[in-house]
Amino acid sequence: MAVWRSRRRVGDTHLTVLPPEETGRRRRARRRWLFAAVATFILLNVLAVGAYANARFTPDNQRRGPAGAKSVPAAVRNGGTVVDLRSGRVDARRMPAKTIALTFDDGPDPIWTPKVLDVLSRHHVPATFFVLGSQVSRYPEITRRMVREGHELGVHTFTHPELTNVPSWRRRLEYSQTEAVIGYTTGVTAPLARLPYSSGVDAVDDSDWPIIRDTGRWGYVSVFEDTDSRDWARPGTNAIVRNATPKGDRGAVVLLHDSGGERSQTVAALDRFIPEMQARGYRFTTISEGLGWPAAAPAGVGDKIQGGLLAWAVRIADGTVRGLWLLLIVVGLLTLARTLLLFGYAVRHARRRRAPTWSWGDRMNAPVTVIVPAYNERETIAAAVRSLATGTHPEIEVLVVDDESDDGTADEVERLGLPNVRVVRVPGGGKAAALNAGVALARHDLLVMVDADTVVEPDAIHRLVQPFADPRFGAVAGNVKVGNRRRLIGRWQHIEYVIGFSLDRRLYDTLHCMPTVPGALGAFRREAVQAAGGLSRATLAEDTDLTMGIHRAGWRVVYEETAVARTEAPSTLPELWRQRYRWSYGTMQALWRHRRSIIERGPSGRFGRRGLPFIALFSVVLPLLAPVVDIFAVYGLFFLDRLETAVAWLALLAIQVITAILAFRLDREPLRPLWALPLQQFVYRQVMYLVLVHSVVTALSGGALKWQKLRRTGEVAAQPTAT
Repeated sequence: MAVWRSRRRVGDTHLTVLPPEETGRRRRARRRWLFAAVATFILLNVLAVGAYANARFTPDNQRRGPAGAKSVPAAVRNGGTVVDLRSGRVDARRMPAKTIALTFDDGPDPIWTPKVLDVLSRHHVPATFFVLGSQVSRYPEITRRMVREGHELGVHTFTHPELTNVPSWRRRLEYSQTEAVIGYTTGVTAPLARLPYSSGVDAVDDSDWPIIRDTGRWGYVSVFEDTDSRDWARPGTNAIVRNATPKGDRGAVVLLHDSGGERSQTVAALDRFIPEMQARGYRFTTISEGLGWPAAAPAGVGDKIQGGLLAWAVRIADGTVRGLWLLLIVVGLLTLARTLLLFGYAVRHARRRRAPTWSWGDRMNAPVTVIVPAYNERETIAAAVRSLATGTHPEIEVLVVDDESDDGTADEVERLGLPNVRVVRVPGGGKAAALNAGVALARHDLLVMVDADTVVEPDAIHRLVQPFADPRFGAVAGNVKVGNRRRLIGRWQHIEYVIGFSLDRRLYDTLHCMPTVPGALGAFRREAVQAAGGLSRATLAEDTDLTMGIHRAGWRVVYEETAVARTEAPSTLPELWRQRYRWSYGTMQALWRHRRSIIERGPSGRFGRRGLPFIALFSVVLPLLAPVVDIFAVYGLFFLDRLETAVAWLALLAIQVITAILAFRLDREPLRPLWALPLQQFVYRQVMYLVLVHSVVTALSGGALKWQKLRRTGEVAAQPTAT
């Protein structure tokens, strides 16, 4: 698509002039990019926090096999359940006889911890809860309830990793972060700690001992268990009670869980276990109370500040991840809806058009004026004009409107010496002004607008104007294809054109809400153009703006897929970025400019209520949300189940491949270029995402965008035209 830059005439020289506000625009552009970079950085960090809080950096797996116990002191393996190494020497203690300390791991949980607390409250029994810092961050009120009702808190790490698999600094972090969050949430310290996946002291091995030593050095007391209820296996209420019961009159630290899964059996067993043990003369206590240690001390200011930052970071991360999951569901539903619509309506459209009885009406042989706006298009203009002037339509006038080109574009056209070609030179005013001039100067009422870098098939113009046999039709969209496909970026655009433009236009044609008659190849009745107010300079997508205006004026807009033209697509990523940025921004401008049609009556209202939401949903909202798929694909490969993530991503790719095959078949295109489709997912698609985000940021910030001239190679012009 040919484009212009704003220019000002100084004497006989054409100069590019920066308007007075250009410096401010560039400053705003830099601010927008800085904002986008900061927002991306924050999002990545939030996702990292979410992954960390959900134990994704280290696998939550089973313990390794026994590693031997040569380094473990006998006083530990044969001593008490509570191992205190804070003084540097082993102090291993047990609960007194007839004394039970109920301990619960992995909480708090929003469902099961309150049920456990209710049972404890009903029986007036205290307990010790070894909590996860991440869960305390998420459920602070439950944690405060524990302390308020006389229970004791202990550290069970922040994310529940297998500590033998992580370095010492990470272990220290797991302890200190959990204690900080506990301090922020409850105002008290937590001097007790329990290793994830630990059991009794007799199971401590050489891999555990350094961790237990460090635990004491960091100021924590390691707590193990005397009886393991094995409630995590859900063996049944009777088995849990039996497993938790100490032998004889021994005191015991009983291991239970208030989180990590469905815990209804634990709650039921607890409601039986407590009265049964009380009937046998047992008393229930916390770890510290049972050993005669003082209650937890108040938390320091530093811990509270650190804990507050951690807690809010986890909550924000959780909210962000939940929001992204919601967006992912929305994207999935929109993608599914779009795919079903495309398959249903596009196939129906193709079948109807290919039926032997299909016809637009009487053959349309009325004369046509082809308007070719041009600004510095010397490389491509000759081939474009020659393909237009020698077409098979009975009478074609080619009107080249030169917008003050300074590269000899007009001279190149005049040298062709074609009798049905006119060249007019107009003051530089941009593409919309050049097209308006062409409309005013055209000799015929059927108008075809073609970009100066587009080469049409010999019968394209004749086929394009056939729908005008029906007086209801005011504009016709042609089938534009990418001509320069030899490079990978051109092949990607070819795939996009066939899928996104040709297939979508079949859908829009069926629904009577065609959003754009492309500037590369489109036909119009002069009356329809005038009814729409001509081409406006208010948007950068003058073709989309004009098409919407024609709809609102009461005309039908249709798609003629057999009218084929080849255009030169951008050959580098920077040029592609500039083109799509202008397209995206211009489309948003057009949607905003015609927004009142939603509430209007008549043809304008019918188009507005059907077309604008549909176009906004599938042309702006869906592409804008689509990056969520890639974000979660990367996130899932690192922090979620890799197999499930890969299967989900491949399923989406399969949908795209099936859609692409359908589009190529309907457009009678060979399938060979589709080998590049999987590669398109890793570069091209991300560029399109960023372009759209950039356009939205520009639109929301009120930024302006000027015309930019794309570099043309003449590759399409050099190709032979089909005959």
